[in-house]
Amino acid sequence: MTPIELLKFMLPDFLVDHFEVVFSTNTEEILHLYFEENAKPPSEFNGLQLISKGFQDEITIQDFPLRGKFVYLHIKRRRWINKDTSEIVKRDWNLVAKGTRMTQEFAAFLKEINR
Repeated sequence: MTPIELLKFMLPDFLVDHFEVVFSTNTEEILHLYFEENAKPPSEFNGLQLISKGFQDEITIQDFPLRGKFVYLHIKRRRWINKDTSEIVKRDWNLVAKGTRMTQEFAAFLKEINR
């Protein structure tokens, strides 16, 4: 079993597929995992020239406990600029939610958090 397959047992598929773990802290009681969205442009914008323009504000979500520890997921979503129109675009989390373990409610939360 690969480390990625192992992570999919513990974390929602969308995090493993679309984000990278960039940092973690671990105490006796709490595990913090920090994620940044991958630099690969969203597939729903294929054909557009997108340039990564950093991240939106970080959100923090409490996840299911692991081994008796509270788990907090710190997530930074990437934002993109359409080179032709200068419009800011973001991944459509409702599209990502289809076929994953991410609930529609969680997708809506990710989509709406920084509007």
